[in-house]
Amino acid sequence: MKHIVGLAEEIPIGGRKIVEVEGVSVGIFNVGGEFFALRNRCPHQGGPLCEGKRWGTVEARIPGDIQYHDDGEIIACPWHGWEFVIRTGQSRCDPRRLRTRRYPVHVESGAELVEEEDIDFSTSTERVDGPYKAERIPVRREGRYLVVEIESRIPA
Repeated sequence: MKHIVGLAEEIPIGGRKIVEVEGVSVGIFNVGGEFFALRNRCPHQGGPLCEGKRWGTVEARIPGDIQYHDDGEIIACPWHGWEFVIRTGQSRCDPRRLRTRRYPVHVESGAELVEEEDIDFSTSTERVDGPYKAERIPVRREGRYLVVEIESRIPA
């Protein structure tokens, strides 16, 4: 069933609007002039995902060469900070499972200097997708209106 959720001009680039449709809270986002909708429920622990802080993406081809893109494509759940890509709903990591290896550190006097191996840090620029995905809801622009389709939860 189609539901008009507002006028496109109500949500400026970088903006959002949270609406209720058929008893479901939905966040409508304008990312660079494109509209995306996510269910306002974090799949981690049910927090109000669409009320979280938005920011851009960060990439680094090599350590220290950090590029920030202020595209507003990332939403972080206000409860625990879990991040999701608004365009896809995909989480970026699972903090309980994705960890770096730990190494013991010792302080000793007169330690010998050893040559470090050359490490090519530019081989992996991809982000790691996590196991969670926020529920996406199709949203489209029909003229001046934004429309979402959600199946009715009430039997006809």
